[in-house]
Amino acid sequence: MNAEESNSMASIISSLSESFKQVPLAALPAMLDCILASTGISPSALFASLLDSFSKFIKDVSEKDLKLDSSMCNYITSMVGSLCHLLKKFGNNTDGLLSFIWKCFIPLMKMVHAFEREMLNEIAESLFCVISTTQSWGVLEANLVPFFLRSAGLSMGMFQNEESDAFEWGHCSIYHGLSDLENDFDMDKESMLSLSGSFPLPISCHILTLILDAALQSFQAVSSTKSTLANGFCYTEKLFSNLLSDLCNMSERLLSQSLEHRSCTIGFLLPIIFKAFGSHCSLEITVRGKMFILSRNVFFRKIWKLCRSLFCLGHLERRDAYNVLSLYLSFFSSTEGFGNADANVKAEEFDVRAEREFWDEIKRGLVDGEGPVRKQSLHILKTVLQISGGSQCPGVSEKKSPEKHPIPHGMTKREMWADKEAKSLGVWELCNSADSPLNNQQQWEAFILLYEMLEEYGTHLVEAAWHHQLNLLLQFSVSNNNFTSYIFRGFHQKQTDILSEAFSWVTILWQLGFQHDNPQVRCLIMESFLGIEWLKYGNTAKSVSESFVLGPFIEGLNDPVHHKDFGVKGAYNSKTIEGAARFLHQYTSHLNTREGIAFLHSLASVAKHFSFGRAGLMGLAECIASAARGVGGHDSEEKWSEDAFPDEVLVKSSPENFSDSRTAILDVLRFVIESSKQHFNPNYRLQVCEKVLEAAALLVSAIDVPLEILLHFIATLPRAFTDYGGSLRLKTQEWLLGSAMEHCIVNCCDDEDLDAWESEAKRWARALFLIIKGEHQLAPILRFFQNCGINICKQQSHLKWLPVKFLILARSLVAEIQIMQERFTQRGIKIKRRSEISVLDTVDQLCYTEASMINGRIHGLFLFILEGLVSFADMSSSIFWSSMTEETTLPGSVRGKLGGRSQRRLSTSTTTAILQAIISMQAVASISSWCAQFKSNVKLSSVWAFLWKFFWKTVSSPTCDSEAGAEICLAAYEALAPVLRALVSTSSPLSLDLIRENDEFSAPAEEVKCCLDSLALSFLQNINNLLAVGVLARTRRAVLLNQKWICLESLLSIPYSAPGNVLNLEDGSLFFSDSAIRCIFSDLVESLDNAGEGSVLPMLRSVRLALGLIASRKLDTLVSSCNGVDAQMMWRLVSSSWILHVNCNKRRVASIAALLSSVLHHSVFTDESMHLTNNRPGPLKWFVENVIEEGTKSPRTIRLTALHLTGLWLSHPRTIKYYMKELKLLTLYGSVAFDEDFEAELSDNQDASNEVSLLGKSPDPELTEAFINTELFARVSVAVLFYKLADLANLVGTEKENEDCHAALESGKLFLLELLDFVVNDKDLAKELYKKYSGIHRRKIRAWQMICVLSRFVTDDIVAQVTHNLHISLYRNNLPAVRQYLETFAINIYLKFPLLVREQLVPILRDYNMKPQALSSYVFIAANVILHASNANQSRHFNELLPPIIPLLTSHHHSLRGFAQLLVYQVFCKYFPLMDHGASEMPLEKMCFEDLKSYLAKNPDCRRLRASMEGYLDAYNPIASGTPAGIFVNRVEELEFECVPTSFMEEVLNFLNDVREDLRCSMAKDVVTIKNESLKNDEDGNCRQTLIAYQLPKESSFDFQKKLTLSKHEKQDNDSSSVLGNNEAYKQLLEMETEDELLDRSCQSRRLTMKKIRASRQQFILVASLLDRIPNIAGLARTCEVFKASGLAIADASILRDKQFQLISVTAEKWVPIIEVPVNSVKHFLEKKKRDGFSILGLEQTTNSVPLDHYAFPKKTVLVLGREKEGIPVDIIHMLDACIEIPQLGVVRSLNVHVSGAIALWEYTRQQRSQ
Repeated sequence: MNAEESNSMASIISSLSESFKQVPLAALPAMLDCILASTGISPSALFASLLDSFSKFIKDVSEKDLKLDSSMCNYITSMVGSLCHLLKKFGNNTDGLLSFIWKCFIPLMKMVHAFEREMLNEIAESLFCVISTTQSWGVLEANLVPFFLRSAGLSMGMFQNEESDAFEWGHCSIYHGLSDLENDFDMDKESMLSLSGSFPLPISCHILTLILDAALQSFQAVSSTKSTLANGFCYTEKLFSNLLSDLCNMSERLLSQSLEHRSCTIGFLLPIIFKAFGSHCSLEITVRGKMFILSRNVFFRKIWKLCRSLFCLGHLERRDAYNVLSLYLSFFSSTEGFGNADANVKAEEFDVRAEREFWDEIKRGLVDGEGPVRKQSLHILKTVLQISGGSQCPGVSEKKSPEKHPIPHGMTKREMWADKEAKSLGVWELCNSADSPLNNQQQWEAFILLYEMLEEYGTHLVEAAWHHQLNLLLQFSVSNNNFTSYIFRGFHQKQTDILSEAFSWVTILWQLGFQHDNPQVRCLIMESFLGIEWLKYGNTAKSVSESFVLGPFIEGLNDPVHHKDFGVKGAYNSKTIEGAARFLHQYTSHLNTREGIAFLHSLASVAKHFSFGRAGLMGLAECIASAARGVGGHDSEEKWSEDAFPDEVLVKSSPENFSDSRTAILDVLRFVIESSKQHFNPNYRLQVCEKVLEAAALLVSAIDVPLEILLHFIATLPRAFTDYGGSLRLKTQEWLLGSAMEHCIVNCCDDEDLDAWESEAKRWARALFLIIKGEHQLAPILRFFQNCGINICKQQSHLKWLPVKFLILARSLVAEIQIMQERFTQRGIKIKRRSEISVLDTVDQLCYTEASMINGRIHGLFLFILEGLVSFADMSSSIFWSSMTEETTLPGSVRGKLGGRSQRRLSTSTTTAILQAIISMQAVASISSWCAQFKSNVKLSSVWAFLWKFFWKTVSSPTCDSEAGAEICLAAYEALAPVLRALVSTSSPLSLDLIRENDEFSAPAEEVKCCLDSLALSFLQNINNLLAVGVLARTRRAVLLNQKWICLESLLSIPYSAPGNVLNLEDGSLFFSDSAIRCIFSDLVESLDNAGEGSVLPMLRSVRLALGLIASRKLDTLVSSCNGVDAQMMWRLVSSSWILHVNCNKRRVASIAALLSSVLHHSVFTDESMHLTNNRPGPLKWFVENVIEEGTKSPRTIRLTALHLTGLWLSHPRTIKYYMKELKLLTLYGSVAFDEDFEAELSDNQDASNEVSLLGKSPDPELTEAFINTELFARVSVAVLFYKLADLANLVGTEKENEDCHAALESGKLFLLELLDFVVNDKDLAKELYKKYSGIHRRKIRAWQMICVLSRFVTDDIVAQVTHNLHISLYRNNLPAVRQYLETFAINIYLKFPLLVREQLVPILRDYNMKPQALSSYVFIAANVILHASNANQSRHFNELLPPIIPLLTSHHHSLRGFAQLLVYQVFCKYFPLMDHGASEMPLEKMCFEDLKSYLAKNPDCRRLRASMEGYLDAYNPIASGTPAGIFVNRVEELEFECVPTSFMEEVLNFLNDVREDLRCSMAKDVVTIKNESLKNDEDGNCRQTLIAYQLPKESSFDFQKKLTLSKHEKQDNDSSSVLGNNEAYKQLLEMETEDELLDRSCQSRRLTMKKIRASRQQFILVASLLDRIPNIAGLARTCEVFKASGLAIADASILRDKQFQLISVTAEKWVPIIEVPVNSVKHFLEKKKRDGFSILGLEQTTNSVPLDHYAFPKKTVLVLGREKEGIPVDIIHMLDACIEIPQLGVVRSLNVHVSGAIALWEYTRQQRSQ
């Protein structure tokens, strides 16, 4: 081409480029033809020039990364179309086509991210049109297909090893590399590879699917015309077959990879593959001369295999597998179903519906936790069953029968509404047709309906349709032809398999219902399940799957919503628990023994995997017991057979495996009992333990279980239930009678862990006394102890551990006897308190005489062997003082470790000797201490001598400077602790003599001797020296310190035990000197802040004992010349104690109680200088302030503090005046109701109960026991304190008067005035506006409750101040719960001071302008003053108070009027007979009273009011209501709000409000009826509109008065003088008329503007009549105004005046028309609008809903919004033209109704604006 031609071509190309941007695509072929004809340019030349120009354009766009606008996109489309047209012009030109592919098509595909996929499809369609026209499929097969296959392969990570990976898609791959392309086209291989590697996988897959689709269409067209190539082979068929094969292989690879790869497969490849296979069952493919068969059957099987692997991976993989199945079913379910294929094809063709795993996966998906997974599963199920998406019931036509069905009596409004909507769904038709059998399809539709109801529909529909549909399913499930026979079609199955399959589908509904979000639905489903009469369906209960029972059913049983009646009136049961127990009994009764035992093990094991609440755990225990009763009915010999436990291989003949199964059962049952310990209530725990014990007795024979396992199980049962008087003792005894106790010594003999053996011995001792019921059963045990005890020193060396274990066993036996004695004593004390002494002997089968016999026999046994035990202990304890050579090699278990007792830093042999010595001393001490409780004995004297000798030798031993020696000394102190406890508990004169003999530090003759000084000081000195040496490890030092404080506690206890055991010091000797006690006290205080957890209790007890000894100077036999405790000592004590308390991580009951009783010791509490010094808090007050402040965060701390302080204050009333602030805090305190661990610690921890018993004596033990673990206890204790102090204050002026009486009176008065001033002047408590149950409400109640108790302290000197504050409070607004306490307090004041009635109360009653609430209170006060006045004041109060009350009987205020009528009638009933003196003529006022009483008695309204208040006034006693018992005990249990009963005024108000509500409802019904009639009769189509709240009448805002309207006197003046004659008046009138004209013009202009505004509104009406929440309606009003909706329909226009509505709507209601359409009138309104040409739409999620962005809104639209929970009722849905829904991408299924309406209104507005 020469230069001229080149210039000409360039100008043509430039002109064409500009034309491509303007000329439509359809006009391009004609334009190109004209250019070719006019210029004479060949098509190839023009094609080459255009292609070069377009290539440069594409290159520029790619390099500059330009964003393509619409004009550029049009240019690209036009250019591609032009090039394709030119290619068609010059026919089959391979070079041109290749140039187009490599220079144009592939570069454009790389730019696909810059434009839409639609443009990509257009470009590809243009190319395929060229290929189809020119029959160039071979070019496509050889170039484009390999290119994109390689691109996809690189995206999948292939081609690293081309020899192996390149052909891994299959042996028939058409890919042969790119070598041929390099020769055919002028591009090097590297550039081609770079191009193929840069394509995203979705683009490659998309293009490949387009190629396959084009090939498929061409192949079908060629096949229909029978046109082939000259060589007889169709290139289209070849390309189609080979590419389909490659895409199948690629799909298999992609499905097993990442989420992106699976998405490409599902979105691009599988649809076209399924489409291709839809018309071709199999294809022949040829690769390199070899022929293969591509079968869709094989491909489908591979796809199903991949889906099964995806199901096991996760939620995302499961969803992708469901998508694959949905695609498969959408292409083949309708055309390839069982009923449509040929019989021969059916046998060969793969159908996923014939796979059992397919149905199992569908069932798993239907109950999946992810909502999208459930929806996909349901969609697949409906597709398989060919059920439409509608919710139509089976067998029901769309036209509903007009037949009416009777409504059952007693239905609530909600039930009637639900029943009505259920009829619209066709449920009634199902019920009527239930007698006739339904086919499989109809049964499946019933299942689908129930499932969709649980997933999508409102609660009321589930309530209405559930029972009908479920009964229908159950009825046909038990038949051979039930709906699941569809699954087994073509297979021979047993009847049991069909039943199991049917119930597996029904359990899906139950499981979904148990997990429903709505608690009402959960209750409905559970009630329905438990209400099934399983016997009615035969043995079908066993068809329910075990996984459902152990999973969803037990989880549902744990749901608290099913147990609303649980715990009511102390009954720990519910209807749900009873129904579950019945079901489990029926379920297990149909199982064989092996299955039943395995099921019970699994059932009990559920407690290990789930956290159960109180009701749930009780339900589990009941189910276990019920199931055990069902299994227990089988033959016991067959009960424990092989394979009873799937996880264990049990051989019936093996004794070891024979017991393993029983061990497993007892282990899981034991765990259930342990789980009950977290619940504090003993009655609850008793019931759980009773059920578990019943199951254990039914399933396990005690004689067949290893003893250690049996003992471990028994030890789990709380002692209170199995000891003397325990409720479970008899049942436990009956179960254990078969166990062989002679095995008790042998089973664990080889156990060298002494701690474990000690626990085992304790369990054995406990079980022993459960079994022993007579002397003959005790004889073998006694013989064993006697033989071992006598020969204990003669044991062989190989049995060296046997003596130690024997001693542990003997000590455990003694400990168990002591526990039983304590329990028996406590039981007797409780019975005596209840005055039931006659039943004391029937507490247990083992009566007191039998218990005494056993104790006597054992006591004699131990006295007999005690000498041998002492000898053995003496021999063993010699290790503590021997100079033995220590081995240097430590055992491996000790080296490098710093553990506790089991990690001694000694050799094995020395540790053995040390442990033997410690245990022997512990055994001798405990046995001798117990034996001394019966009687003294010579043998015991020798024992005491031995123990005192051991004490002295231990104290006087020198300190060792080696680690081994220090460890031995530590062991000696471990042995000393129990020895000292035994000596303290059994002090005797012999003990004192032994102390004197060994006293090395005797005082001079002229001084008084202190017997224990030398012992205590030597003991402290030795331990301190041992600690100072520093050879012990850190943890071992902690053990030594712990033993130090334990021993010191015992030493300090000796003086306290002496008087109780008649220890007399005849020579004038004392126990401790003042210096020794102070030294001990200082050591304790200095160590308190660093005390370890195990040392806290002994240290605090030692402090308490030391303070008691220091304060006992009056008891000269205890401590010599003591000067008492000074303030400095106490400051040190409280500081260290507070640090100890704050640093303690766990608030244990025992440690808190010990801290309080030690620091707040009664001996120092009497010293007033400890409370206040120089107007500054003393140490005790500082400590109390901090404890109470910290107690606000720890309920148990403040409760124990209140218990102790009230006891101290009652004993020392003079100290109360220092603690007004603390008393107020305790009065107003409120916290959590219960502390479960608190009850458990008190019942299970002996230290806790002992320490609590040592706190200050409670003023009222009964109230303390009832309220100690409630939030009320703090103020209950304060109330009881002042009630007792009031009794003490009443002694003032009597012979028993003392200082405490005056102190009690003054403290009560001071606290009363403090509280009154607080409630009157406090900023919060003085508020008159506060919410019910708020913090202010609670504090007001607490304060006035206490003030009522303090009413007894009001005296003449403070009564004026008290009544002044009282009247201020009465005048203020308060809730009835608060006001009733004010009234009670006022009544008590006026009863106590009757002269104040005339002075104060009468004038107040005559103030009729007072607030009605305050006046009502004064009427109540006055009436009760009359009713409860003393005989001397009755008449006077009647005459003074009744006259001002009588006028209130006619008050305009309805509550005050009714209140006064009730009270006046009550007064008349009591006092009117007293006024009848028998006179013949009755005075006028009495006649009036007689007639008034008669009127009040006969008037029907007054009678109704009195009937509703029956018993309230008669039961009210103001004096009793002011006592602690009246305030806190006599309360309504159901309320549980600060112990506040319903007040009399509140009852009257409730009655009057109910009457008024009934009247309002009746009037509302009449109004609705009138509105409905008006809507029906309104033919002109104009709905009544309520435009604006506070709006003037129509057009009133624009109408103004034009003329003056003269008044009457003005007219008279005008008659005498003419207006025209008055120039000034005439001028004024002219000016006014001018102003009127201007104003009229302005109003007219405004009126026209408003008409234009109204005319510009959109024809969109939003119906919100079904909504009831004001914020939603107000927000919709605002939205309607913003988008200019023509109206908003609401149910009640009165809400426009609501302040909340106005706050949210921000005056929107003034601009948007508000239409009042009541709920009952919505249907009439919609019908009316439909006649007016409006389209009626509903915003609702239904199966036929149209997405909001896909729906074209009509111009005249009415949109109905439904309720947030129930949605739009079905009867209204049937009226709608369409339902639209908002597409949702998140997890939450719905939006707020206001938000939804706003989105829909905006979409309507957007569409209208775009038009």
